[in-house]
Amino acid sequence: MKLKIASAQYPITYFKSLTEWKEHTQRWIDEACNEQAEVLLFPEYGSMELTSLLSTDEQASLEKQLSGLQQFVQPFKELYQKAAQEKNVLIIAPSFPLKVENLHINRAFIFFPDGNIEYQDKQMMTRFENEEWFISTGEKNLKVFTYNNIQFGINICYDGEFPNFAQEQSINGMQVLLHPSCTEGKTGMERVHVGARARALENQIYVVVSQTIGDAPWSIAVDRNTGTAAFYSTCDHLFPSDGILLKGKTNEAGWLYQTLDISLIEEIRKTGQVFNYQDMLQIYKK
Repeated sequence: MKLKIASAQYPITYFKSLTEWKEHTQRWIDEACNEQAEVLLFPEYGSMELTSLLSTDEQASLEKQLSGLQQFVQPFKELYQKAAQEKNVLIIAPSFPLKVENLHINRAFIFFPDGNIEYQDKQMMTRFENEEWFISTGEKNLKVFTYNNIQFGINICYDGEFPNFAQEQSINGMQVLLHPSCTEGKTGMERVHVGARARALENQIYVVVSQTIGDAPWSIAVDRNTGTAAFYSTCDHLFPSDGILLKGKTNEAGWLYQTLDISLIEEIRKTGQVFNYQDMLQIYKK
């Protein structure tokens, strides 16, 4: 079982019209599909580039940005759903600060080739989300999804710094963890990558990181972005000694591609130099 994944180092971009945004997004999708990618992973809060279409007054307010973004939810979903169907790929769209009842939550929509739409909500909010932006925790439900007989889960940014989340998903069958994130500076970026490597080691899984890059001065929520896409594995005899399958160049826009052999996950859990996954299960049962 092999799966080719495209992970984005995605620049927050300024647009003059919704049509311009649609054309830009379609070009990104087309590029990855032309490389025969089967899964496209976009980063956390990449949708915030749509704030470039709001008025200056709305852009100047965190609250008004969130409110103004809601008008784009439907065209956002329609574009990714149509692209996933037409290109026959799985797309994890840039996460969206979605209004649900009276709260705004951070939701990553997942678009399947058959037209089905699923989602994963962020579980843990950062200080900025909690104290300044007032983004709330979404549904307390860590899901494991199936695509082409491969089990995958999603940890959104800060969620990846808490081992119990990926642990729960791995116990429920996860083989690949997709990790979209958005970080302002190098320290935040590195926290994400340290967490991603740890989750790969602890659960003997693949972890794929996608991050935002570049400056967006019109959006005070994501005005500065530092990021690097990467593919990680555990450190064992079937994989690189440092667990780094592939890592991009920081702040360089584009896709990073890697074909993951999922059968190696099951094999390493049986033949590894250590049994992280099996031993973790024993600890969990206690």
